[in-house]
Amino acid sequence: MARGKVENDAAAGRSAAAIFKAIDDKLWKPGGGCSSPLDYMEQSSWLLFLRYLDAREEDRRIESEMRGLPYEPALPKPLRWSSWAWPARKDGSFDYDRALTGPDLIAFVNDTLFPGLERLANNAPVNSIQYRIGSIFGQLSCRFTDGFLLREVIDLMQPLKFQTEEERHELSVLYEERLAEMGNAGIAGGQYYTPRPLIRVMIRLLDPQIGETFDDSACGSGGFICEAFAHMRAKAKGDARAYRALQEKTFSGGECKALAYVTAQMNCILHGLESPQIRFGDTLATKIADFSDRDRVSIIGANPPFGAAVNNATKQNFTVQTSETALMFLEYFIAKLKKGGRAAIIIKNTFLSNTDNASIAIRRMLLDKCRLHWILDLPQKVFTAGVHTVVLFFTKDGPTTDPIRYWQLDLKGETLGKKRPLRESDLAAFEEAARGFFKAEGARDLPREAWALDPKGLDLATLDLSVVNPHIKAERLPTTAECEGVMRDAWREIGKLIEKK
Repeated sequence: MARGKVENDAAAGRSAAAIFKAIDDKLWKPGGGCSSPLDYMEQSSWLLFLRYLDAREEDRRIESEMRGLPYEPALPKPLRWSSWAWPARKDGSFDYDRALTGPDLIAFVNDTLFPGLERLANNAPVNSIQYRIGSIFGQLSCRFTDGFLLREVIDLMQPLKFQTEEERHELSVLYEERLAEMGNAGIAGGQYYTPRPLIRVMIRLLDPQIGETFDDSACGSGGFICEAFAHMRAKAKGDARAYRALQEKTFSGGECKALAYVTAQMNCILHGLESPQIRFGDTLATKIADFSDRDRVSIIGANPPFGAAVNNATKQNFTVQTSETALMFLEYFIAKLKKGGRAAIIIKNTFLSNTDNASIAIRRMLLDKCRLHWILDLPQKVFTAGVHTVVLFFTKDGPTTDPIRYWQLDLKGETLGKKRPLRESDLAAFEEAARGFFKAEGARDLPREAWALDPKGLDLATLDLSVVNPHIKAERLPTTAECEGVMRDAWREIGKLIEKK
């Protein structure tokens, strides 16, 4: 264990950034079980999650006593980090005799820790932390095959601190960097990651207020919830009651993938939000006809997944029958909003013009029940998967009768990519034009990037909302006859060259 002691002593004097970098290097070694950025996030997240729970346990006990509530540890003693990962003697020093390593550590994690954590969900209330822990560890797995390497990672992670807001903020920045790297890895990672500059602008335009409720029922890694919390916390300005409401009564969400769920929980925790009501399970399994006023929320910000991965039973929960999850989520969000509530939803641009019955029906529902204020047309490479998307800004106080405003984001010839990500400055002009979109502020002068569409002029059969910028002259394609003429001239020139030879 001398090697572990040396490494931990070294880690104790490092910055959080240096510790994360050292953990990165370990996880990518043979035996770390990481062959992709998703593997990396899974293994680092479950370890970081258990380390955090242990670090905050004493704070939870003190808070329960101060509020006159019974204290219940988040985990039974044998499963706590301080029992198996970092056991201590009575004097508080590390107990090398009890610390597991090598094959013994791998056997404990696989045969005792993960099964024990999974069983927590069996008898726990659905809204309890024990239920959430049990749910996620029933879906995750330990990919480490080298117990000595796992011990080295544990030794590195132990000195991380979570007590102060500054410490959690530093860790949240580092965690976000790794989420961004996962998104940059391509389609598999990108499904969990929405560029934070885009989220921040969407949240500022939604402008959630203290006392309102916020939901993202397709939350991925929790970016919308984290940014909404940061926006609202600044408004609380030291108000203890408002801050408690933010922690316990304001934020909700849903996620059906275990890795995304645990990264969302960890991301929220590191941003200072410790009790978001994020459901683990299929949001689309909810029957929207059963929503009551208590289920509805003031604000929704989301980037729902797209694709056709639902069964027939799930389709019956919606009025519009479709297999496209993005359409189902849009109907869900419209139903989830309170009357007068506001939303900003990212969706594929094909939703605006698709002629299938479901797309037309959802567009009709959107325009009838809501006021669609703005459509932000994003460049294709905003997401690494290359999907062309738009953002819909609407309020649930329809129908849409005022002009719908469009904004086509122009990057002045620059191409987005890993070396040139989307920046908040790219969206500054749009943010200024769209600020207060949900308020009756009258007409505004629109720049070249923007235009308005009168809903009275829509084709009632299709309700096509395509992005067609009237300020940009459409390039005319040559006719068939013109193409044939060019080809004849080319062949004529080729014939002349052959004759000369």
